[in-house]
This record gives sequence, structure tokens and C-alpha cells, in this order.
Amino acid sequence: MPINIPSALPAREILESENIFVMDENIAIHQDIRALKIAILNLMPTKITTETQLIRLLSNTSLQIDLTLLYTASHTPKHTSAEHMSEFYKKFEDIKNQKFDGLIITGAPVENLEFEQVDYWDELCAVMDWSKQNVFSTLHICWGAQAGLYYYYNIKKYSLDSKQFGVFPHFVNSPKHPVMRGFDDIFMAPHSRHTEVRGDEIKSIETLEILAESKEAGAYIIADKNGRNLFVTGHSEYDTETLAGEYFRDLNKGLEIDLPKNYFPDNDINNPPRNIWRGHANLFFSNWLNYYVYQNTNYDLEKIPQPSKHFIKL
Repeated sequence: MPINIPSALPAREILESENIFVMDENIAIHQDIRALKIAILNLMPTKITTETQLIRLLSNTSLQIDLTLLYTASHTPKHTSAEHMSEFYKKFEDIKNQKFDGLIITGAPVENLEFEQVDYWDELCAVMDWSKQNVFSTLHICWGAQAGLYYYYNIKKYSLDSKQFGVFPHFVNSPKHPVMRGFDDIFMAPHSRHTEVRGDEIKSIETLEILAESKEAGAYIIADKNGRNLFVTGHSEYDTETLAGEYFRDLNKGLEIDLPKNYFPDNDINNPPRNIWRGHANLFFSNWLNYYVYQNTNYDLEKIPQPSKHFIKL
């Protein structure tokens, strides 16, 4: 996919080395098509890593994307330079009068706090409220998924006895659903979280559907039936080494952390991990862009409709 990102964004050099086609704005504006407008609200502390992971996945279709990176003004990032934030990111206040085809709300390492204790909770609620009229489809990831389920449906999160950490097998509940098209019956996906949402509470909401889940990791891909929101409780965007980085970081801090499950071959940290979730990650993001965004959004973004109950083309 030709994806329009700033020339100096660190992700550009990495993606070009992987033969991913990235495009300068001056080239994009001369193409006689309307690019999909996608915003990423990046709540992760390691913003450069997360933005690179997500851009890589968004780049795997033939659709052109115009990307906007967002951060919350109510929280000052501590792990990303002020120069990077100033050059490449915008605040919600800067774009609240714009409309977008899609929005991604990332995870965040704040799950042990109650939602209302998070310093940017009010701002995040304002973004989700704004998205109802100004974004066609929103993808919520990990803590972002828990926050979205709580905001829209009052579904609570619960602390786990031990961290859900590793790569787990999942099975598809709805193989004919557009976002699950092409998935293997069983596929792998990473999780890294201390809290969970419970399947019985999700199933009690008539307008929600659990599209994929794991016996060990629980509900994984959840969709509302009008196509406006998807909730993913894991981290399909993670790179091969991400879980290893988290494991050794916590180990070096003296924190109690179990070896990530199904990750290091033979459970030996001296064996390099293998990526066994990349295929489903690329397919999932491609399906979201194609079926949830491109095939249903209006060419004129000013005419974002309120989708009907049968919005998704089955």
C-alpha cells in the first residue's frame, strides 16, 4: 500500500528496508484518488515502536492511506522526545473538526488503575464521543479495547491472578464475518496484560459479537453489529521481539514475571522466538480496512452516515 507519512518519521527508513511502499505528501496529492484518512491515538509509552508496528500492518493492502498520529494533551509522554511529538503528532484539539474513515486507539500500561484514575481518561472519553459522529470505524487494542467496552457498554475489567503473557491459540467463532474472512480455524496471537474482560458479560450485550476467542486468553476479537467499533484484547501488531523485551525489562527490574507462554522455542530464553502470528495480523488489518472502512465509508467524508444495524456486508 502507498501510505503517506512524513519523510523524517523514523518508521520510514525501517519500512523502506522491508520493501514497504511509503509515499511523500507531494506525490500523494497528485494522485487522482481519495486516500483513506486514518488516525492513530497512540497511548503507548514507546510511541516510535508502536507507530512503526501499526504503520507496517496498515501498509499491506492496495489502498492509499493518509495517516494522522495523535496523542493526549492531558498526559506528557516520558519515553518519547518532545521534538518527535512536536514534529509528528497532533493533539485531539487540533483535529476535532475533521472527519476520518478510521481510528485506532492503542493499548496503554495503565490497566491496574481504575479507568477514572487514568490522567487522560476524560480526554479519551471525549475522543470516543467525538468518534461517534466523525469516524466511520474505530479499532480499539488491548487496554484501548477494555476502555472502549467500558465506555460504550459498561463492561468492567477484572484483575488476573497472574499476567496473561505469551502467544496463545485462538479459534474463530464467526468464519463468515467479513473481518474473519481467510482466517485459519485456529490461529495464534500475543497477549500481554494484567486484566481481562469476561465473555459472559460481552455475550449479554445483544449488539456485540465475539468473533474469535481463546480457551486460555478469553475473548479476543469483539465487534459491534453495526460496524462502528472493533475491540481486540491482544497485540497482533507486536514485533517478534516485543514480548522478549517486556520479559527481560521486568526481570531486570526485579518484578515477578513468568516466561511468556508458547514463545521461546522449548521455553529456553537462549532460543530466538519465532513469529507465528504475523499472517493473521496482516489479514486482520487488511480485512478491517477493506470491509469495515473502504467498502462502506462515503467518498465525501462530510457525509459519514449512522450505519444501520445491518451495516456489515455478510
